[in-house]
Amino acid sequence: MNFASDNAYGAWPEIVAAISAAASAAVPSYGDDALTRAVRNRLREIFECELAVFPVISGTAANALALATLVPPHGAIVCHREAHIAVDECGAPEFFTHGAKLIALEGDGAKLTPRDIAHALAHFQKGFVHHVQPMALSLTQSTELGTVYTTDETKALSALAHANGMKVHMDGARFANALCHLKCTPAEATWRAGVDVLSFGATKNGALGAEAVIFFHPEDAGDFEYRRKKAGHLISKMRFVSAQLDAYLTGDRWLEHAGRANALARRLAEGLGGIAGVEIAYPVQANAVFAWLPDATVRHLRGKGAAFYDWGPPQGGRTLVRLVTSFGTPEEDVTRFLEAAKSAAT
Repeated sequence: MNFASDNAYGAWPEIVAAISAAASAAVPSYGDDALTRAVRNRLREIFECELAVFPVISGTAANALALATLVPPHGAIVCHREAHIAVDECGAPEFFTHGAKLIALEGDGAKLTPRDIAHALAHFQKGFVHHVQPMALSLTQSTELGTVYTTDETKALSALAHANGMKVHMDGARFANALCHLKCTPAEATWRAGVDVLSFGATKNGALGAEAVIFFHPEDAGDFEYRRKKAGHLISKMRFVSAQLDAYLTGDRWLEHAGRANALARRLAEGLGGIAGVEIAYPVQANAVFAWLPDATVRHLRGKGAAFYDWGPPQGGRTLVRLVTSFGTPEEDVTRFLEAAKSAAT
């Protein structure tokens, strides 16, 4: 019963097959191949606009390179304090930007509000040489606490950022899960809501290692290609990354798999919510459940073989835990987990 991460499960059979097929012939290197071109064209169809697309192999690379292209060393990036770029990327955004500052803000459910951002921006004087200059707003969709920005929320935040001369970056490591919750088009969730650049994730939803940086205004891509090369992320056999993305984007399977993960998370939350002593901490809108469990229940579940993360130290005999479902989570594991949680409460 592995609910530690959606990285725990492997890859779709279709993606593994696509990688194998891509090995069968000699093709041009460094992304000058038919598969990479097909991915670009498919993403243009999906997002209904002209765009610049750059495959990379990790979400950290996607985020850091995208932000470095938008933000100079004397700039600042506004984000939530729980954001992956602030907590789990070992300073990569600061390193790749050559020193830009992260302005990490509080916000309920790991979401920012226009009021939070306006208050923070008031502390920086535009054009004042002694202050870093806020240049980008980074939003995570879905967030690190499993919540999802509505399209109206994204529009409001983007409008405020643009009014202050900032670009809007979206960390979409779990973009498919967010899209399934929003029930809107990819365009409506991104550039039509004001997003300038998207880190489009596939790895957490069934790829082996494939992401794409998507600039919705191609002119914003600037020197991204040089930054990607310098950072070691211009892969010589790029076709193997593109093959994953091509298989991922074929039909609606990327949304079907994400929708399945979301449904399993809702089932977990509904089952846990009916157990005495358990409290669901945040709305379950994507594929993550955060729940306060009695410490005895936590020990009992781990004794039964369940894997999950504590999201902080125990408090008053309870621990906040994170449970993440994925495209590959067996339904019977959800059943077993809920049965074990119920038995611990009796």
